[in-house]
Amino acid sequence: MRYEIRVDGQMSETLTQAFPELDGFVVPQQTVLYGQVTDEAQLYGLLARCQSLGLRVVEMRRMPD
Repeated sequence: MRYEIRVDGQMSETLTQAFPELDGFVVPQQTVLYGQVTDEAQLYGLLARCQSLGLRVVEMRRMPD
């Protein structure tokens, strides 16, 4: 499964490195993280990591394979 997670604001390089399993790029007002997610446990782990780092997730969606 491929997922895209959009986070409010521009993440620093240090914050981006907290997600080594995902790629990312910046669009106006948001950072987009994307990549393969193997199962729901990994997905929930990514969301928990966002929360623990104080990131505000504005959108999350499954992408076509």
